[in-house]
Amino acid sequence: MLTSTVASAPAPARVRAPRPSYRPFAVSVSRVQRLSTNFTRVTFTGPDLNEFGTAGLDQRIKLVLPLPGVGVSSFPQSDSWYETWRDLPDERRNPLRTYTVRHARPEHREVDIDFVTHGDAGPASRWVRAAIVGDEVAIVGPVADGDNPVVGIEWAPGNANTVLIAGDETAAPAICAILAGLPRTARGCAYIEVPESGDAHETNAPDGVTVTWLPRNGAAHGSRLEAAARSWTARFITAHHSDTVLPEIDVDESILWEVPDGSALDGELYAWLAGEASVIKRLRRFLVTDVGIDRRQVAFMGYWRDGRAEHA
Repeated sequence: MLTSTVASAPAPARVRAPRPSYRPFAVSVSRVQRLSTNFTRVTFTGPDLNEFGTAGLDQRIKLVLPLPGVGVSSFPQSDSWYETWRDLPDERRNPLRTYTVRHARPEHREVDIDFVTHGDAGPASRWVRAAIVGDEVAIVGPVADGDNPVVGIEWAPGNANTVLIAGDETAAPAICAILAGLPRTARGCAYIEVPESGDAHETNAPDGVTVTWLPRNGAAHGSRLEAAARSWTARFITAHHSDTVLPEIDVDESILWEVPDGSALDGELYAWLAGEASVIKRLRRFLVTDVGIDRRQVAFMGYWRDGRAEHA
């Protein structure tokens, strides 16, 4: 007897749904620790922080601050949180501020964020000065198994053999996280300008990276950082000025943010500079135009602008 076999059609391939790289995490304060004169570390805990990304370095997050009488109850928890948040009425739209993760311990469901705490001018500074254990907020941060687990990280030195890291107090947490995560064979220097002499704290930098804290103690903002960075990079000045034409950026109207991917840096200097935008703009021009360092070797980030509040 002859029989015939009809081949069954192959099952259609299952398409994996996109996984968000950033999403909201509901958290509360579990510890508050004074690090120095003007720095405070707040440890947050949350039921799903075991899913929080741990790529480290200068990992940016958004801190969702509570509103009086509302807290964070109106803040959307969906993947499309930003659009929903933006459409909320003013009285229910929580302020957002950008910070850097100092430590993430998903195995303990904990995240540390370091805050500059001088003054009461901004909502984040006011909040952290009064923060106590149990206070509820939210963090919009990286997802460990998201499609892009390194989103929000700008540190990209490639195979550079020397690093220059410089920033003011707003960049200090990112700098400290970068230093702690560097290979122990790294070489270079880090300059951190802070308000007062009592603001220096532990960095866990490699032995080959010199860390210099630069207290202003009443001097103009950026003055000590600029002087130190200019003096250190003078050794790299080429025989002629660079012919690179830098596009003019109005830091009062635009964000100063230029980050090379570092893939071509093999044995070169890599510079990472962040802080008040006008200071970083001047250093950007000095390094690229006056010293002659290739634009592809320098990351510049204007974290804030003097006299202007952050916008989400």
